[in-house]
Amino acid sequence: MSLIIFILILVALIWVHELGHFSVAKFFGVRVDEFAIGFPPRLFTVQYGETRYSLNLLLVGGYVRIYGENPGEADDPRSLARKNRGTQAAVMAAGVACNVLFAWLLMSGGYMAGLPAEYTPERYEYMQHTSAVTITGVLPGSPAERAGLKAGDEIGNIITASAECSFDEKCGPMIEPDIGSQGEGVQAFIQEHANESLIFSIHRGGEQLNILVRAETGIVPDRKVVGIQMADMGILKLPPHLALLEGAVVIKNVFVSTVLGLGGLIAGVFGGGADLNDIAGPIGIASIGANAVQTGAVATLLLTVLISINLAVVNLLPIPGLDGGRLFILLIESVIRRPISQRLSTALTLGGFAFVILTFVLVSINDISRLVG
Repeated sequence: MSLIIFILILVALIWVHELGHFSVAKFFGVRVDEFAIGFPPRLFTVQYGETRYSLNLLLVGGYVRIYGENPGEADDPRSLARKNRGTQAAVMAAGVACNVLFAWLLMSGGYMAGLPAEYTPERYEYMQHTSAVTITGVLPGSPAERAGLKAGDEIGNIITASAECSFDEKCGPMIEPDIGSQGEGVQAFIQEHANESLIFSIHRGGEQLNILVRAETGIVPDRKVVGIQMADMGILKLPPHLALLEGAVVIKNVFVSTVLGLGGLIAGVFGGGADLNDIAGPIGIASIGANAVQTGAVATLLLTVLISINLAVVNLLPIPGLDGGRLFILLIESVIRRPISQRLSTALTLGGFAFVILTFVLVSINDISRLVG
């Protein structure tokens, strides 16, 4: 059921993307022959007006067949090829814009309902309850990682293995448990008892677990640490105007991080340093998505936002067959002040599709090998 729910979420993201192309094309009076979710074979189709609406079997994408996208389709006055290049660019960029817009509205709606967020003094009046110390990162190879501590774990208490001292009992250097101060208190307690084994009482997904950890040297310079990063977290619920602003800031940061990450991956591919284990294809994404749905609404919302932004960024790549490739060709035509030849356009499109399909196959094989392994 979790997998089915996540597949429906992916279908919704594809629908949003294609709806962008469809709506802007219709707005500028461009003829749209087909609006399709998924790739053939067709499961269901209906003709309404001039447009055929289709649901296809392979739900790994979708398309809008706009008359005038292909060379030689300029005979109809409503052909895309008869429109100016500004209109063509708007139609091509609309899918990406809709994915970003959808992610922004989804994130903003989340903040209106309430989302986990790090405490800061300026957010105090909008925090719904006292913050909890939450592990936000675990250093690779650290005692915390080996013991099984994970990002997202909430720290309820820490005691020494000898049970002579407890964070709750406030022995050792402590800061009074006020909102925003607990993380510093936990850090101070760990440092005070760095030579002892510590039992972390943590909350994870409705469960309470006790995990034994002992600080070690060599993780960071000059001191013993267990290897966790922490933050004081609470539920942030914002009024609509602030939620829209906070959502915009988050989406901007996610977009920039995704662009930088993809750029680093591409550079690694050409430099020979890319790690395919960092890439998830459709099978891997489905597995991650199903786990997110099982975890809860917040994890599902955040993953949906992340995938929507990734879909936007990937489609901006200047690869023929993707939106970015079409925009790149429009840019070339604007520079040379004439359309490129039909033969070259067809060759570029076929080459782009071949590259996309090959990439799809490779990452799918990598997904399967990870699951089997």
